[in-house]
Amino acid sequence: MPAKARRFTDVVARERARLGHFIRRQVRDAAEAEDILQDVLLEFYAAADAIEQAGAWLFRVARNRIIDRARKRKEEALPQGDADSGDDEGRSWLEDKLPDPAAGPEAAYARSVMLASIQAALQDLPAEQREVFLAHEIDGLSFAEMAERWQLPQNTLLARKRYAVLALRARLQAEYGDLIV
Repeated sequence: MPAKARRFTDVVARERARLGHFIRRQVRDAAEAEDILQDVLLEFYAAADAIEQAGAWLFRVARNRIIDRARKRKEEALPQGDADSGDDEGRSWLEDKLPDPAAGPEAAYARSVMLASIQAALQDLPAEQREVFLAHEIDGLSFAEMAERWQLPQNTLLARKRYAVLALRARLQAEYGDLIV
């Protein structure tokens, strides 16, 4: 067996389970997690000769792939509607940012820590933004329902939600780095 193939086999045998677990904790879809794992291993095979610290390199590349896929998915999922159409822009923002508790104890713990951070960040928001964010994300009210209830234009409510999301995203990125996009 050539040295490159032997090194690849040794590193994969040593790191595959940990790397797969790392990816699955952050990617809910099992097929997508497996795709990321395969992509990372293929990239490693192509560059194995030039990589000295294979374990660190694998995790860094996996993390970057997860972030890239999240960005791409976010770009594809941008809503095309406007406030007048009843489109609930950003409806699942909070749930999208939190790890799935079914992914294991580490994900459940990460979720609880992030929820505590979000709860603290919510207290720093202006009351109007916090109220719209909670009504939409937690209570599940549509922008049309909030507009009718509070006698405010939907665009005002959309703007308040947007500012709340931007502030929360900035706070979470400061705490958790690029894992929050």
